[in-house]
Amino acid sequence: MRDLTPRQIVEELDRHIIGQDDAKRAVAVAIRNRWRRQQLQGDMRQEVAPKNIMMIGPTGVGKTEIARRLAKLTGAPFIKVEATKYTEVGYYGRDVESMIRELVENAIALVREQERVKVEAEARLRVNDRLLDLLVPPPPAFDATSADSPDSPDRYERTREKMRAMLATGEMEQRRVEMTTEQRAMPMMLSGVGMEQMDIDLQGMFEKILPKNTIRREMTVAQARSVLFEQECEAMINQEKVNATAIELAESVGIIFVDELDKVVAGEQAHGADVSRQGVQRDLLPIVEGTTVQTRYGYVRTDHILFVAAGAFHRAKPSDLMPELQGRFPIRVELQALVKEDFVRILTEPKGALTKQYVALLATEDVQLVFEDDAIETLAEFAFQVNQTTQNIGARRLYTIMEHLLEELSFEAPDMHKSRVPINAAYVKQRLSELTKDEDLSKFIL
Repeated sequence: MRDLTPRQIVEELDRHIIGQDDAKRAVAVAIRNRWRRQQLQGDMRQEVAPKNIMMIGPTGVGKTEIARRLAKLTGAPFIKVEATKYTEVGYYGRDVESMIRELVENAIALVREQERVKVEAEARLRVNDRLLDLLVPPPPAFDATSADSPDSPDRYERTREKMRAMLATGEMEQRRVEMTTEQRAMPMMLSGVGMEQMDIDLQGMFEKILPKNTIRREMTVAQARSVLFEQECEAMINQEKVNATAIELAESVGIIFVDELDKVVAGEQAHGADVSRQGVQRDLLPIVEGTTVQTRYGYVRTDHILFVAAGAFHRAKPSDLMPELQGRFPIRVELQALVKEDFVRILTEPKGALTKQYVALLATEDVQLVFEDDAIETLAEFAFQVNQTTQNIGARRLYTIMEHLLEELSFEAPDMHKSRVPINAAYVKQRLSELTKDEDLSKFIL
C-alpha cells in the first residue's frame, strides 16, 4: 500500500474532482488509518477496526469518481460494486459474498504483477536460451573425435555464441522459427441457482483432467520471444504463494466501494423487487460487521476490510436502512449539489476536463478548438439552469450539453483542414438557447 499522507491524497483527488472537500478529507483520513494500522504490532493491530464511510449526495456530484480515483491512488486491493446487482440468498442472482471473491481476484492480480516484476530479468535470460535452442538446435549426438566435425561440441558452442550476439543486437528478430505452444481451453461459463455459493474452480479441474492441446506454430523470433516470455514468467511465479499473499493483502488493506446503497431500501409496501431488498441489507450486515467467506483460494476474514458506501438517497433516507447496518457506517459525509461556479471549475481545472478532451479529439483532425472564458461561463450557466428546471443530474449534464454544442463541428471537422475555431458565448447561445427555452424539449435532448 502506498505511503500517502491525507494532504497528498486530497491533492491528488483535487486534480480530478472539483469541490466536495468534506468527502475527500474523510476518505483521505480513512486511507491513512489503514497505513497507520499496518505499523501497529500484536493485539492492538487486531483491535483497530476500520471506520466505514457513507457518502450521501445527489447524483453527478463526484461520489463514484472519488472511488475510481482512489483505486489508482492506493495501490491496495480495491473493487467498486453496485448494491443493486445483489439479491437475497435463495433468490436467483448474485449473493453479497461474491464481492469478497471479486476483491480476492483483484488482490491476486496485484500480487501477480508484483511477482512478475521480480522474475522478469531471470525470465528474459531463460527466453534467450530457449530461442537459441530453436535457432541452433543441438545435434542428435556430439562428435568429440574431431574439432572440425559439424557435430563437435566446440563448434556448436561457437555457433551458439554467434547467434547469442546476433540476438542481442536484434539481427534475428525477423528470422522464422517453429515452436510448440499450448492452446488454452476456452473458459466455461456456468451459472445457476447455488453456483455462486459453490465457487468451485471447475475450469481448473477440467484442465487437469483433460489432455493438454498443443500445436506447432511458425512465427518470427520477435513473436516467439513474447510467447516464451509469458511461459517463463508463468512457470517462475509460485501460484500458491501468490494466493496466500493476496488473501492476506485483501484482509488487511482491502477496500470495497458499495455504490447505490439507497436502492436497496425497501418501500413501505414490500412487493415485487422490494421483497429482496431488505434481505440484501441483512446479508450485507455480517460482511460489513466481520465474517469469514469461503473462496476458491481459501477463507477470507472481512473484519478489517474498509467499506465505503454511497447513495443519492432521493426517495429514501439513511435512517431507513436497518439500524444495525447504519451503525456499521459511523462516518457520514454529505456531498453538496453543484452550482454555476462548480461547473466553471469542472470545465477548466481537472486534468481530464471535458473542454480539454474535445480540444485533443479535434486536434487529431488538424482543427484547433479554442474555448474562450465567456463561453465557459455561458456553458456553466446553461448546465446549472437545465439542472434546476429538469432533473438534477449534476456534472453529467455537461456531457449532453457539450455533445450537442459541438455536434455539427465534430461532423464537419474532417473537411476543415488546419482551421482555428473559437468557441465564444455567442456560439454557445446560438446552439443551446432554443433548447433551454423550451423546457419540454430540453427534458428529452439535454
